Amino acid sequence: MPIRVLIVDDHSVVRQGLKLFLSLDNDLEVVGEAGDGEQALSLVAELRPEVVLMDLLMPVMDGVTATQTIRQAYPDTEVIALTSVLENDLVVDAVRAGAIGYLLKDTEADELCSAIKAAAEGKVQLSPKAAERLMEQIRAPEDPPNLTGRETDVLNLLAHGKSNKEIAADLYVGETTVKTHVSNILMKLGVSSRTQAALYAVHAGIVSGDNFY
Repeated sequence: MPIRVLIVDDHSVVRQGLKLFLSLDNDLEVVGEAGDGEQALSLVAELRPEVVLMDLLMPVMDGVTATQTIRQAYPDTEVIALTSVLENDLVVDAVRAGAIGYLLKDTEADELCSAIKAAAEGKVQLSPKAAERLMEQIRAPEDPPNLTGRETDVLNLLAHGKSNKEIAADLYVGETTVKTHVSNILMKLGVSSRTQAALYAVHAGIVSGDNFY
């Protein structure tokens, strides 16, 4: 089954261009388009896409607010922030809202398709420039949470870009067990996304920041 994608952007020409690019990949299916965050919420509820490509600067409801609402209501839907703007606050806000990725609109079509497929598997996707900004802005907690040994193992693999399925295979456990570990990790770290958890792993010295590039 192809990955179901929702495109959210207030410029119709951008939506049409993205739809054209994505239609060339048989593994992807654009199931809908929205011109603002409010429309996106309605379409996510109706269409249940696996990945949302979300512009951040839009009228009615901005992409950060829409991302946070979608991730809270539909945790199985991943959101990739796709924008022409690279501002520190915007990058951090999008990731804190739950976006699994942050890509710029000058990303090549094949790279975008690859990023969507990776996001559908729960893999963190950040453009190099966005990763640099996040490294500068987000710091690890002063009092590290008490992660178990297995949770640390899961966090390590997550930060290396592994999906739940891949982590399960590496650790010889069930995928449901991995999902439980990931949920516990996010709760203990006080974060809402795998991306934030991966950034914590970098700042805590569990993995190298090179994993994001």
